[in-house]
Amino acid sequence: MARLKTAILISGRGSNMQALVDAAADPDYPAEIVRVVANVPGAGGLDRAAAAGIATTVIDHRNFDGRAAFEDALHAELTEAGVEMICLAGFMRLLTAAFVERWLDRMINIHPSLLPSFKGLQTHERVLAEGVRFTGCTVHFVRPAMDAGPIIVQAAVPVLPGDDADSLSARVLTAEHRCYPHALRLVAAGQTSIVDEIVTVAGAAGPTGIAVNPDDGVS
Repeated sequence: MARLKTAILISGRGSNMQALVDAAADPDYPAEIVRVVANVPGAGGLDRAAAAGIATTVIDHRNFDGRAAFEDALHAELTEAGVEMICLAGFMRLLTAAFVERWLDRMINIHPSLLPSFKGLQTHERVLAEGVRFTGCTVHFVRPAMDAGPIIVQAAVPVLPGDDADSLSARVLTAEHRCYPHALRLVAAGQTSIVDEIVTVAGAAGPTGIAVNPDDGVS
């Protein structure tokens, strides 16, 4: 079976990128990582990708006159590489509605909260300030609105007494590293469908999230 040709877009260290790359190293995994693209020269994830033998490209958004020109160059690069699916992994650029439409239902993102709660930045600080008992992460199809779109997989992570933003972030990141490869597997295997902006997973008898373990956030 042909594997889904996937690109990962990054801006930084690429820890979620690494989780996807590690999963795709299994020849039975239904997606193949064919390109890593960074909008920041020197992004740490570029070295990680190169070490895994994956082609990398830097498209510095600062070299373009506006978002449309940057996105045209990005789209051309992805198309030339034969990319069929995009994973956003710490890609710190808001994408225009026009770019999202080009890749509609072929682009997914991970966010460190249980969407639709706590969209945007400073997620863990806001979770702690609100005193919620559980947070987590969400993998979703991308839509033009920030941190919006049909949800594929979520993991709930406990907020523990004495947590600060760093300790909570680390626990959520552990869940992210499991959720993202799981979600991409479902999409690449053709197990997901979207009806009325709700994702259905073929063959799922119950929730498709990742279970909670109080010790590390996931089991």
